[in-house]
Amino acid sequence: MSLSDKSESDQKTLSVAQSARRTVIRSILVAIGMFGFGFAMVPLYNVFCQVTGLNGKTDPDPYLYKAAEAKADTSRDIKVQFVATRNAGMSWSFAPSTPQVTVHPGEPGVLNFVVKNPTDKPMVGQAIPSVTPFEATNFLHKVECFCFTTQTLQPGEEKIMPLRIIVDQELPKHIKKLTLSYTLFDVTHLQ
Repeated sequence: MSLSDKSESDQKTLSVAQSARRTVIRSILVAIGMFGFGFAMVPLYNVFCQVTGLNGKTDPDPYLYKAAEAKADTSRDIKVQFVATRNAGMSWSFAPSTPQVTVHPGEPGVLNFVVKNPTDKPMVGQAIPSVTPFEATNFLHKVECFCFTTQTLQPGEEKIMPLRIIVDQELPKHIKKLTLSYTLFDVTHLQ
């Protein structure tokens, strides 16, 4: 083997080593970036939900609103519609006792949702709310809601779940109608 062949072989080995080092460094940087992105997803998701009202982020701090201090604005009527849906795989029946209530801002609205487990096994459900229009998200306060906790039903059990809401007096004047939707999920496997 000549000196030039050895030099060329050494350069190829050096080039492969440098390429491997670059690949390892890039892979580490990608892994760190993915970890950082995953870590940032929770606060980004919370901000998105707070802005849009999706997936239960209907009130940034439900305990901050002082229901006892609310005074009804009898000059305005707000219609609040209720929608109940079940996620795929959730076998319970789930419906509001009434599809709509009319309230004055600052006045409590009270109704019930009825749920039944028709299966032969205990199940745990979780209702996730969302509000439309999105602009009204921070003006609908759930004072009492079955969505705050999971609900466990035994086989064949039926339950009446109360909901108490207050539409804030600061709701923009052009909004006359809100829709509060709940999607019920089977979370038995998470318990």
